[in-house]
Amino acid sequence: MYEFPFELDDFQKEACEHISNGKSVVVCAPTGAGKTVIAQHAIHCALRDGKRVFYTTPLKALSNQKFSDFSEQYGADKVGLLTGDTSFNRNAQIVVMTTEVFRNMLYGTNFGSVTDNMKEVRYVILDEVHYMNDEQRGTVWEESIIYCPTNVQIIALSATVANADKLTEWINTVHSKTELVNTDFRPVPLRFFYFDSSQPNTILPLLTPSGALNNKIKPEKKQFRRGKPVQKRSTVKDVVRVLHEKDMLPAIYFTFSRKKCDEQMEKCAELCLVTPSEQAEIRQIVDEYIAENPYLYKNKHIEYLLQGVASHHAGLLPGWKVLVEKLFQKGLIKVVFATETLAAGINMPARSTVISSISKRTDSGHRMLTPSEFLQMSGRAGRRGMDEIGYVTIVGTAFQTPEEVAELVLSDANPLESKFSPSYSMVLNLLQRFTLEEAKELVLKSFGYFSSNSRIEPLLKLQKEIETKIDECNQFVCYAHKTNKDLLDYNKVREIYVQNRRVFKTIQKQEKKKNRPLTDEAKEFGRQNKIMLDKMHSYECDTCKLFKKHMKNIDVLNRYESKQKQLEKEILKQKDIFWNKFLSHRAVLTEYGYLKDDYPNEHGVIISQLRSENELFLAKVIFSGVLEGLTPAELASVICALTTEDMRADLYSQLPLSPNVRKRLNKIKDIKRDLDKKQKNYDVEDPMYINAFYSPLIEMWTNGAEWESIVDEVDMGEGDIVRSFKRVIDVLRQFCTIANIPEELVFTAREAIEMINRSPIDIDN
Repeated sequence: MYEFPFELDDFQKEACEHISNGKSVVVCAPTGAGKTVIAQHAIHCALRDGKRVFYTTPLKALSNQKFSDFSEQYGADKVGLLTGDTSFNRNAQIVVMTTEVFRNMLYGTNFGSVTDNMKEVRYVILDEVHYMNDEQRGTVWEESIIYCPTNVQIIALSATVANADKLTEWINTVHSKTELVNTDFRPVPLRFFYFDSSQPNTILPLLTPSGALNNKIKPEKKQFRRGKPVQKRSTVKDVVRVLHEKDMLPAIYFTFSRKKCDEQMEKCAELCLVTPSEQAEIRQIVDEYIAENPYLYKNKHIEYLLQGVASHHAGLLPGWKVLVEKLFQKGLIKVVFATETLAAGINMPARSTVISSISKRTDSGHRMLTPSEFLQMSGRAGRRGMDEIGYVTIVGTAFQTPEEVAELVLSDANPLESKFSPSYSMVLNLLQRFTLEEAKELVLKSFGYFSSNSRIEPLLKLQKEIETKIDECNQFVCYAHKTNKDLLDYNKVREIYVQNRRVFKTIQKQEKKKNRPLTDEAKEFGRQNKIMLDKMHSYECDTCKLFKKHMKNIDVLNRYESKQKQLEKEILKQKDIFWNKFLSHRAVLTEYGYLKDDYPNEHGVIISQLRSENELFLAKVIFSGVLEGLTPAELASVICALTTEDMRADLYSQLPLSPNVRKRLNKIKDIKRDLDKKQKNYDVEDPMYINAFYSPLIEMWTNGAEWESIVDEVDMGEGDIVRSFKRVIDVLRQFCTIANIPEELVFTAREAIEMINRSPIDIDN
C-alpha cells in the first residue's frame, strides 16, 4: 500500500487494501471524512505501475478544481482534463473528466473506439456517485458502471446513503468483484444547535447528552395583526452576531432563495466581521482579480466582501463565485449566504453551517428537507486539521416544530433511487453495437431493474392484501353447498322474471284502460313469465335467508379480482418499465426510418452522437435544413430557444426576435408538433422546448454587445444568462464534432462559439 505522510483512518486503510488486491470498491462516508485519500491511493498505484486512471466528477467546476489540485500534486505533464468544452492532455496518466464525458467514451461515439479510449486504464474513480439520485442526470452513472470494461477497477465514492450494500451488490453483479467500505466516522464531529428567537443572544444545544430534544427550546409562534399573519423581524443578524461572539465563524448560511441570500448578506454587512488587516487583504485580492476580470468592476457586491460577507448562488456570474470561493478558502469571508447548490461538492469547508429552515419551496409547493439533503448541508461544517468540532445551527421558524428538527437531525440518510431512463441516443448506441436481445440484457442490468423489487414493494404489499380479501370472500359457506355459479344462475333467472313481470303488468294496465282484451302474444308472454316464476321457485336459493349476503360477497369478490388483474398488469409494467421505455423509443425511431432491422442508418448514427433533453428533436431540426443559411448570431438565437427549459409563466421577455429567427422557430414548431404526436402514440415523454426568452439576448451578445447592456435587458440573474449561453455553446460544439453535419452549419457553429465564449461566459464554475 502507498505510504501516506500521515496515519490513515481504518476505513481508508480497508478501502486501499481492497484496491491493492485488485477489487472494485464502494466507499460510503460522510462529507469531509477523507474519501479523496482513497482516490489518491489508486492514482499512486497507477503512476507506479505505468497505468492510467480516470477521475470523474458530476460538475465541470469540480473537474476543474480536481485538475488544478492534481496538476499541483503530481505535475502538469501527468494530468489531463476532459469536460464538454475542454480537452487538454487527454492521453495523460491521470485524466480528470465529467462523468458524462466518461459515459460518452464508453459508447465509442465522437471520442473514438472504446478500446483506444480505455487503453492502459486500470482505475476509474467515480466521485459523488450518490448523484445517481439526480433526476436529470442519474442515468449517466448507471450507464458508466454497466458499460465500463470489467478489467477496470471502479472506485465509487459516495456520501452517506441508506442502501450502500444494494449499490455494492449491484456493481458486483454487473461489473466485477466489489467490496463495500461503509462508515459514519467523521474526523471532525458535529454538534447541533438551535436558534430560538425568544432568546436572541444565544444559541441552544438542540439535543441533551442522551439524545432527547432540549426542553429549553420553545417553538416559534406565528404572529398576527388584525387576523392577518405578519412578517417577523429578520433573525439573520442575531444568528450571525451570536456565532461571531462565540468564535464559530466562518460559516455557510444556507437559505433556499437567491433573493434572500442577497438580502441577508446586505443586513449582515452592518456587523463588519473582519479586522482592518483582513479588510486590506480582501481589497488587494479583489483589486488583482478585477484587473484580470474587468467586467466585474461595477459589481455591487464588492462593498459587502470588504465587510466579510458574500452570497453564492446560481444567479451570480461564475467568475464572481470563483472570487467568493477563493476568499472563503483563505478565511477572509466569514459568512457566505448560499443556496443548497453549494453543498454539492465544491471545496468550501467552514467551521459552522447554518440552516435557515428545514422546509423549502419546490415546483410542487413546500416540502421538508430529506435527511440526505440535510446531511449534505450540515456535513460542510468542520474543517479537518483546523477545527475540533463542526457546528450546525438550525434557525427556528413558525413553520416547523423543534421536534421536527430533532427528528430530521437524528434521521438516517435516504436510499439511492435509480433514475435510469432510456433515451433515443442510448437506444441507437446500443443497437449500433449489440443485437436487440443483447441490448435487453444490458438494460436489465440497470440499478433500477436490480432494485425494482424495493421499488414495487408497496404494490406487492397491496397485492397480498387483496389476495387476503379474495381468500376471505371465497370462505363464504353455503349450507346447501351451492357454488357462486349456482347463485349467479338463480339471480339471472330472478332478474329476467322481475323485469318481465313489470313489463306484463304494464301491458295489462294499458289494455284495461282501453277496454281491450289481451292479445294472444301478450297472453303467451304472461304464460312464459309464469314458467320463469316456477323455474325461479325450483332453486333452493329462492327461500334462502343468506341470499343477499351471498350476492354482496360475490360483488365484493368481483371488485377485488378486477383490482388484482389491474395490479398484476401494473407490477409487470413496473418490472419491465425500463425495457418498455427502450422499446417505445425504438418504435418512434423505426417509424421515422432511422432504424432499419434494428440497426441505425446514417441519420440514426448522427442522433446517437447527440446529447440533449431530446436528441431526436434536435436531430430532426438539423435534418430539416432549418438551421442552414443563418448568421452565427441567428443560429445561436435559434439553438438558445431549443435549450431553454419552460420557465415560470410570469417571466416574459419584452425583447423582439429578429425576423429570420422567428421564421425558423415557426418551422421548428411544426417539427415539434409532428414528433409530439408520435411520442404520444408510443408513450414517450422526452421533453422538447421552444422558449425564446433568452434568444434576443444571445443574438445581441454574439453580435458584439457589451455585457452590461445585455444584463439590463431582462430581470434575471447574471448566472442564469451565462448558464443559458453555455447550453448553446454545448450544442454548437456537438455540431462541430459529429460526423455528417452539413459543412456550412459546422462553420457557422464554430464562428458562433468563438463569438459567444468571451468573458464572462468563458469561466467555468
